[in-house]
Amino acid sequence: MYQSTERAGITPQASRPEKGSGVRNLSKESTSPTINDVARIAGVSKRTVSRVLNESPKVNQQTRELIQKVIKQLKYVPSPQARGLASSRSYMLGLLYDDPNALFIHAVQRGILSVCVDQGYELVVHPCDHRARTLVAGVKKFITRSKLDGVVILPPLSANDKLAAALDAEGFHYVRLAAVPVDRPERMVVSDDGAVMADLARHFVELGHREIAIITGPKYRLATEVRLEGFRNGLEALGGSLPAANIVEGDFSYESGIELGHRLLTRRQRPTAIFASNDEMAAGVIHAAWTLDIKVPQQLSVAGYDDSPLASKIVPPLTTFHRQNETMAALAVQKLLSCIAGRSAEAAELPSALSPQLVLRQSSGPAPDRG
Repeated sequence: MYQSTERAGITPQASRPEKGSGVRNLSKESTSPTINDVARIAGVSKRTVSRVLNESPKVNQQTRELIQKVIKQLKYVPSPQARGLASSRSYMLGLLYDDPNALFIHAVQRGILSVCVDQGYELVVHPCDHRARTLVAGVKKFITRSKLDGVVILPPLSANDKLAAALDAEGFHYVRLAAVPVDRPERMVVSDDGAVMADLARHFVELGHREIAIITGPKYRLATEVRLEGFRNGLEALGGSLPAANIVEGDFSYESGIELGHRLLTRRQRPTAIFASNDEMAAGVIHAAWTLDIKVPQQLSVAGYDDSPLASKIVPPLTTFHRQNETMAALAVQKLLSCIAGRSAEAAELPSALSPQLVLRQSSGPAPDRG
């Protein structure tokens, strides 16, 4: 009967380098060490090397130490494919998105990659159309074709319960980023927008503003309703109001900020403070004010949301909410990797909600005296 050497605790002897002889004897065709070189010099199979790379308990300590020594001496850096030989993992993750905000997507990617690099994972980015009838089938095909271990799902796709249910039914691992709780703790990271909107309402009221407007995001986005309700409730709690005429719907783009900013600022009774639901629209409002010769913040206060790199670079620098996009994305990947490893309880114990913080800059100031 054949017995695996690593299971039996037998240390392989074949091709083992002698002490003091060194081990850097690479294959002729190799320009850098490969898993084949490690296996050949250590006298073991590629699968045994892969098990060591994956910290499998199926390799005895003596064999493990030998392989680790060879890896160190060769300065071998394993590829995801090599690590996956002894497991069912591909060491590939996916990012599903449908959002025109490039600054948000870029921040999320940085957060995901900060974890992927340390854990030896690669990232595949996949744009989707949340309105497509083939969305669910397309995502399932993408995950299967790319052999992904799991996916991070961004808004507005993360609000799609049908998509989440389909992935769950297929046994695909996923974590959703959202504006409200949408799943079990191990499968979501939430930005607690609603609770902090009162901070901006208080800021505007304390500056003396009474004519206040908001440019929301699209109605189909969960964040739109959460931010609107939080902001309106905050104003009403302080004796203020947010009339329906002062609520206009944008699409999170710079262009919609210009268009809607111009519409609000050319009214006979124009607002003295505008909250745009993201930084790009807020920058558009400031541009619209400039074209109308309305000074910010002397005649108009403007606030945004996200604290993207744009917020601190425009003139004047933008008052905004700092949402921890990179941190949320990194946290989502930590949860995802724990679930992939079969440690869902550990993933559930990680934080599931983070609160944005109001950052005061020069785009907001006292309400103008209208006599």
